[in-house]
Amino acid sequence: MTPPESMPEPTAVLECRGVSGGYGPVTVVRPLDLSLAGGTVLALLGPNGAGKTTLMLTLAGLLPRVDGEVLVDGNALPSNRPGAANRAGMVLVPDDRALFTSLSVRENITIARRGNGPTLDELLDLFPALKPRLGIAAGSLSGGEQQMLAMARGMAQKPHVLLIDEMSMGLAPVIVEDLLPVVRSIADETGAVVVLVEQHVRLALEVADRALVLVHGAITLEGSAGELAADPASLEAAYLSAPDPVSA
Repeated sequence: MTPPESMPEPTAVLECRGVSGGYGPVTVVRPLDLSLAGGTVLALLGPNGAGKTTLMLTLAGLLPRVDGEVLVDGNALPSNRPGAANRAGMVLVPDDRALFTSLSVRENITIARRGNGPTLDELLDLFPALKPRLGIAAGSLSGGEQQMLAMARGMAQKPHVLLIDEMSMGLAPVIVEDLLPVVRSIADETGAVVVLVEQHVRLALEVADRALVLVHGAITLEGSAGELAADPASLEAAYLSAPDPVSA
């Protein structure tokens, strides 16, 4: 009897091979490997100063890689070329949200939208609270509304990989609880990879598929979100660990 042919594994939407990054001669993120299939939410956790934002900026091409490769849909991205990374589908929602504060919600979305990206109505289905605010200047929105708009602008670019840095910064936990399920919906409905930097660890693990803890630029713990959520002692130890700069 002829054995059934095994199905080929799908190409990872986001792949990092030995990626390290930093600022000039200072390496902040040590060599890191990742392989994430479409529809995956990765919670990127760690204490302040761990290198999370540096990694996000490096992936987005806003900082030069010290070493390694970043691939989207199997295609290698050039280092320090944010335009090329964005055209390949790597979209960053930065921690400062980067909105045009004097422009309206509608104008912010229109400027960001790619020709084949989601329509305004589709984006408002994800963020219905923005619908009555379309004519309001972005600078007049509440913090939660500004974060929704920043995420809507990211989605308007039809990302293959959506990087969301410190989504909850300055927001009340109740607002974060409303926004995180939207992150899950984005991955499920579009097939994009979502990499989420988040300080609300428990909430992030509830919507993520995988998680890793970064400390001093090195991974100290990684696994499924469920595994990490079920083992708070290991999670706490990972946050408190300090990798040996020589051996890491």
